[in-house]
Amino acid sequence: MSVTLIAAVVALVLGHLAPSLAASVRHYGWYADWLRWLDSRFGEGSVWRGPWGIAIALLPPLLAVGLFQLALDGPLYGLAALAFGIAALFYTWGPRDLDLDVDAIVEAPDAATRREAAARLWPDGTSPSLDGSSLVEAVFRNAQRRWFGVLLWFLLLGPVGALLYRLAVLAVEGEAARQVPAQTRGGARTLLAVLDWPVAQLMALALALVGNFDVVLGAWRDSGGASFALDNRFLGAVARASVKSELAEEAADLADNESGVATGVAVAVPSELPELRDAMSLVWRSLLVWLAVLALFVIAGWVS
Repeated sequence: MSVTLIAAVVALVLGHLAPSLAASVRHYGWYADWLRWLDSRFGEGSVWRGPWGIAIALLPPLLAVGLFQLALDGPLYGLAALAFGIAALFYTWGPRDLDLDVDAIVEAPDAATRREAAARLWPDGTSPSLDGSSLVEAVFRNAQRRWFGVLLWFLLLGPVGALLYRLAVLAVEGEAARQVPAQTRGGARTLLAVLDWPVAQLMALALALVGNFDVVLGAWRDSGGASFALDNRFLGAVARASVKSELAEEAADLADNESGVATGVAVAVPSELPELRDAMSLVWRSLLVWLAVLALFVIAGWVS
């Protein structure tokens, strides 16, 4: 777990301090080429063109990373294993910086530029929506796919888990997904839904801890979070309810402080698109909860 914690912190810091490095490293064209090659080699009726075909695409890269990971799993290779873990998590993190994408929406000078910026939070070919609820869901969906999913599977399986999650996402969204036959993409969607389910549940739990617990619990229960359905729609409902609760509390505080204008006390002016601001705040606070829990496990391991 200490490797996970260190790798997560390094990936976050490097992503913010060296965005050009992140942009130059996080390229997955090789995966699109690999999928294109598979599609050209396997004809109709083959396993590749069925729901299990995604396993053919995933097995070789995951096997290579897994064997290298096992080779470094020893007391003499601690630093090498740490370096490999950091490299794997940094490569699979993102690939775009969520903060920068959200800032671009908030700071857009006109509606056309804002819509263009918002498109970065939606899958290719999907028209973005600029209403508050849709933007909140988009922020949390991207946080799940860019940060939390990679982090959880890195924690559970190491570098091979982080790569598994990233390649599953790429097989469903983006340029690489266009090289995948329809039935194979259906299998990839099912795999991604399975990988996403525990991520969404733990994100909802973190939201309950950093926000209004009763509001989050009610939204989670009403949207089917207590079931084992793999649609994970409850995360969007929980995110909307959390942001709505945050905005209601801010409005109440602002109303209580209105007298500050008359007394000369500065009163905060709500920013444009406050839903986005609060959504990113909740995402960051949730990530800090995850890292704090990891840190507690690391400290407990050292103590024991």
